[in-house]
Amino acid sequence: MAAAKKMTVVQVAKAHGPWEIVERDIPNPGPGDVRVKVQACGVCHSDVLTKEGWWPGISYPCVPGHEAAGVIDVLGEGVKGWKVGERVGVGWFGGSCGYCDSCRRGDFAMCLVNREVTGVTRDGGHAEYMIAHSDALARIPDDVTPVDAGPLVCAGVTTFNALRNAGARAGQVVAILGIGGLGHLGVQYAAKMGFKTVAIARGADKEALAKKLGAHVYLDNGTQDISKELQKMGGARIILATVTAADAMTQSIGGLGIDGQLLVVGAGEKPIEFNATQAISFRSGVRSWYSGTSMDSQETLAFSALSGVRPMTQTFPLEKYQEAYDAMMNSTVRFRAVITTGH
Repeated sequence: MAAAKKMTVVQVAKAHGPWEIVERDIPNPGPGDVRVKVQACGVCHSDVLTKEGWWPGISYPCVPGHEAAGVIDVLGEGVKGWKVGERVGVGWFGGSCGYCDSCRRGDFAMCLVNREVTGVTRDGGHAEYMIAHSDALARIPDDVTPVDAGPLVCAGVTTFNALRNAGARAGQVVAILGIGGLGHLGVQYAAKMGFKTVAIARGADKEALAKKLGAHVYLDNGTQDISKELQKMGGARIILATVTAADAMTQSIGGLGIDGQLLVVGAGEKPIEFNATQAISFRSGVRSWYSGTSMDSQETLAFSALSGVRPMTQTFPLEKYQEAYDAMMNSTVRFRAVITTGH
């Protein structure tokens, strides 16, 4: 009997354990699944959920990575609508039960029974090959590279999907709080969607980048009163908070206009404070947004291809995952670290 072919993967063997580079047998897809030959996979802050065991029900050892881009290698039994050789992305959404109340409404990302998360509840894309449910696949346009596609099916879909579902209209003020891994994409999407785009960050040195990304206005929350500046513009319809700092969100929330929303996509530990009287007077409030389905990722990729939105990336080979992870955690990478496999 021929020996099983091997692949290199990054894994963590237990909660709080170190990252390991190991060899595993190349897996075969089961019914309804496909095998993807991974070409690139972004390193996201949410990979810490796998490393530290902060998500319930993780089965170890586990391979992280929910920003995967590659090519379908093998189809499992019963897979329809896909073919070997197609370019696909696999994001945070890893699958759903299909029968709970949310799924029956078509809201698969809010599955109440079996919300699978790529690289968290199932092995992800920091490997030479991965198995994915066929309903978790997003088609990648021809003119989007694997290195760009990876971050777009996580950071991209999170910001794009939040903005397009927030209810703002072209010409209204939309502020992006933070110009990091999420925010630098949020600024691009907001500008391309036709909003009056305000970028908010700390330090005058970030203004040139913000304007290059498409921001019409730049505000420095280290020296300016963000709420007052936004109110001078008539108030923000949306403030997309891509940072995790609750104090920065609190500082900006007074800048919301009528029906304005602080739309939170960056998870922080401290509570956000807001003035209830102003919120009632303006019908404003706080809302959050959670990623999206594979179709949302596919539409994010399509919009990005059409409009020219791309992530700013720094690449690392699979064997240097620890270096990439450390750079991401220390915020020394601009703005998305992406692992490449050489495929």
